[in-house]
Amino acid sequence: MKITSYGVNAVNAYKNQVRNVKSGTNKASFADKIEISKAAQEMQGVSTYSAERAERVQQLKEGIASGEYKVNARKVAEDMLKYYRF
Repeated sequence: MKITSYGVNAVNAYKNQVRNVKSGTNKASFADKIEISKAAQEMQGVSTYSAERAERVQQLKEGIASGEYKVNARKVAEDMLKYYRF
């Protein structure tokens, strides 16, 4: 049995289809646009957070190395319970 495309407007998916575009007036509508939210812009501007965090990590490293850092076991246990209960 032979199947033909008789009476059907066949579309070839592998052939480039022609877009109906007016000359020069609609070219900008096909461009991609990116918008960054206000919250993301604020997060990018906060560089002091990374500096403060690095300073805190350095203090903790020094405290652990010198043996002065003490772990509050009660606080650790409370935080673990909060984590596993929810």
